Amino acid sequence: MKYVILIYSNPDPWGHPTQKLTAEGRALPKERHDEMDRDFDALLKEISESGELVTAEALAEPAKATVYAWSPTGHVASDGPYAEAKEQLAGFFLIDCATRERAEQIAARFAQPGGTVELRPAMWDDAGNEV
Repeated sequence: MKYVILIYSNPDPWGHPTQKLTAEGRALPKERHDEMDRDFDALLKEISESGELVTAEALAEPAKATVYAWSPTGHVASDGPYAEAKEQLAGFFLIDCATRERAEQIAARFAQPGGTVELRPAMWDDAGNEV
């Protein structure tokens, strides 16, 4: 079953890794960041070797987004970000896990200072059935 892990953050300035650019992350000592970097590298190696990592991407700052809306007279485009929120979507990981429990174990390890992680299943399973 495929799941997307959505990473939300409010780094200032915008950049990656976001954990080093949030107020909470900047408050941590270098040794803690080094430990978190090692843990993250180990997680990526683990899910790459197991075949659970499908793809991932860091996203550019929300100000570079374009939002498209539908109207009866045609599509309307406007500059982003669309959401009036402190935290914005910073990146995502698409994983493919045997169980929801395994996906939850992986997603929890993406939590970071100053950020929020959302785990959401894909709409359909590999056989095309709605979940």
